[in-house]
Amino acid sequence: MPRPAPQIALLVAAALLAALATQPLAAQPPLTQRPNVVLILADDLGFSDVGCFGGEIETPNLDRLAREGTRFTQFYDNAKCTTTRASIVTGLWPQWPHHLTAEIPTVGERLQAAGYATALIGKWHLGHGDDTHPAKRGFDRVYGLLDGCCNFFDPGRPDPKFKGGRVRWFTDQLERVTEFPDDYYTTEAFTDAAVAWVGSVAREEGPFFLHLCYTAPHYPLHARPADIAKFRGRYRELGGWLPLREERYAKQREFGLVDDAWALTDTDRNAYDWEAADQDWEDLRMATYAAMVHSMDREIGRLLATLDELGIADDTLVLFLSDNGGCAEEPGGRDTARTPGPVDDYTAVGPAWGWAQNAPFKRHKSWLHEGGITTPLIARWPGQVPAGRIERQVGHLVDLLPTFLDLAGAEPDPSLPGRSYAPVLRGATREAPERLCWFWAGNRAIREGDWKLVWDNRDKVWELYDLAKDRCETTDLAAAHPDRVAAMSARWADWLASCGREPPR
Repeated sequence: MPRPAPQIALLVAAALLAALATQPLAAQPPLTQRPNVVLILADDLGFSDVGCFGGEIETPNLDRLAREGTRFTQFYDNAKCTTTRASIVTGLWPQWPHHLTAEIPTVGERLQAAGYATALIGKWHLGHGDDTHPAKRGFDRVYGLLDGCCNFFDPGRPDPKFKGGRVRWFTDQLERVTEFPDDYYTTEAFTDAAVAWVGSVAREEGPFFLHLCYTAPHYPLHARPADIAKFRGRYRELGGWLPLREERYAKQREFGLVDDAWALTDTDRNAYDWEAADQDWEDLRMATYAAMVHSMDREIGRLLATLDELGIADDTLVLFLSDNGGCAEEPGGRDTARTPGPVDDYTAVGPAWGWAQNAPFKRHKSWLHEGGITTPLIARWPGQVPAGRIERQVGHLVDLLPTFLDLAGAEPDPSLPGRSYAPVLRGATREAPERLCWFWAGNRAIREGDWKLVWDNRDKVWELYDLAKDRCETTDLAAAHPDRVAAMSARWADWLASCGREPPR
């Protein structure tokens, strides 16, 4: 069984309290201690998958976090597992060729220095060498997967041949683990480790930082049969991905998450015809995906209950987000002979469901349109983060580490590209970033104010959007503003060079 994990919840709370000390707000109670921080990261979760962001999947615990905290509609990730994790762990833009080196301090090391207990539970994906293993880079407790996603029921099982046939690196502290109990399921095991660790450190002096990184709902589609049964038939009855997307968009408008003036995009070029599809099989794979999200929510509920039982919920900042948009990848192809769900099979939701999961936005994981880089961020810290609020101020992953340092009362690091988001968390106004930039797999993007320039690497063309009017990126304005396109693309190239990579031709 995994050993207890570090105190992330206290770390986040501490950062928020420090921010309060430097950003006093008359309407907010003063900070009296540094908070615990619990930073929960889902894997390949779409913007609209959870209930409080418009989804039909039952997520009562995340919905509770939203009621008791704030939802953020313009918080950005890096569109991909590795680059997102690199920015969270280092506070930097992705660095090429190596995102993490011995010279780059981690969030674990920085918070340890500030007096926090630290834990990394779940997916790391930044290496397992001397310079990159989390147990050697500032985390007191480490349990989980160090390189990508694995079989949920048996992480020691090799990937199928079409995924390279390798066994993923699973670790308990510095010891590699290759054998797992018969009833094992990663989503539950990661929560077991997190709950045990929080229980072990909550009674000690000083705050904690817990980074809990679920692999759900990343493929392979693996879920317990009872959870799948809750959703079986729902998506066939709904009529596929287009009605799903429209239903979620309607809920988002009802919740006030989106602007009524936005135009919902018609389809994605990789989506296919529902009428010609194997509808029963499509229903099963989306039902299995929904079961994975539902199971993750249930496990988050266990962690929240632990904070309540220990009497530390009010002293803890809990953050929930996804590493990128819903995933349209389909490793192994669309093989309806394979069955989503059990340990001995390997499937994914594919491009049509993967796109629909990001309603109302365009595209999906790996692309730099809003559907690939907008994360459903939720923050709760009772008495500090306003309850039931929807926040539209722009933020990015690089703001997280400065926020944690702020709340921990640590010295700020002016070399970091982000700035503390603590005032925004508490309901105040922060000056928006001058610009945000992205790069992945040839795709490029830069946002300056409400203007966003996106390079579509398939069509090899820059697209320009006014996000204040067109957040769904339906109307390309590049031809009308060639000077803006030229200036913004040049600044994007300068940014990429600053990250150690030559701009592509």
